[in-house]
Amino acid sequence: MNTTWESDEAPDPIKIGFVGWLLILLRGSALILLITVCLILLLFLRLIEIPFFGMKRPITPFIVQFVCRNAFRILGMEHRISGQLMTERGAVVANHTSWLDIFSLNARKRVYFVSKAEVAGWPGIGILAKATGTVFIERNPKKAKEQTEVFEARLKAGHKLLFFPEGTSTDGLRVLPFKTTLFEAFFSDHLRDFMHVQPVSVIYHAPKGQPARFYGWWGEMEFGEHLLKTLAARKQGSVELIYHTPVAVRDFPNRKALAAHCERAVREAHDAGQSEA
Repeated sequence: MNTTWESDEAPDPIKIGFVGWLLILLRGSALILLITVCLILLLFLRLIEIPFFGMKRPITPFIVQFVCRNAFRILGMEHRISGQLMTERGAVVANHTSWLDIFSLNARKRVYFVSKAEVAGWPGIGILAKATGTVFIERNPKKAKEQTEVFEARLKAGHKLLFFPEGTSTDGLRVLPFKTTLFEAFFSDHLRDFMHVQPVSVIYHAPKGQPARFYGWWGEMEFGEHLLKTLAARKQGSVELIYHTPVAVRDFPNRKALAAHCERAVREAHDAGQSEA
């Protein structure tokens, strides 16, 4: 999670006309209102959840799901899903295109993201990540045991943890090789026997007339600029999520074999979806 993917081609120029700025005002205001009201409600309910349920969150994940589903309605962006959601305890792994993945993957399945520790300090985003139960990890081998214990506690509490094994977002036109480091935690003595992993392919289809990589966020792109570009689109595209068959960790000899299986499942469906666009 330490390398930002770079394209051989420069990002497409951002052009926002009068209509675009009007859409930014309308959609942005609606999103801010939605997120603010629901965040206040979520934080209030957490005060009730913590003393009665501890690490478990029986109520607040539904608020996160509500926000994410309605965010797509506000954007006017279609959200399509196929495949069955995993019922076993375990983790979800998916390819990573942009910040939109957070909304895309939370809209249907109640998950808790695993993110680099730096995100906790980002203005605005860090607060939202903390409030929604994101697990923050450090790129420090000395912290490996401690972080595995955190994963174990969250998984045993019934949380579905979501990883982006590519370690970075892309232009959405490809799936990068999966890094295997985080998969090692799944093979601990306390997790391996019950842990399952479900691969998910996330496929973005650009608005008509826009470059195929319209929703991609990579390299040195600023979050603010990418957000404005997305809000300003007169006609939005769509996002498609394909949930693959979950696999048991105990059926694989090591992290590399498990990572290779998940990468293959995600890439094959992603490439097929891109070719049909």
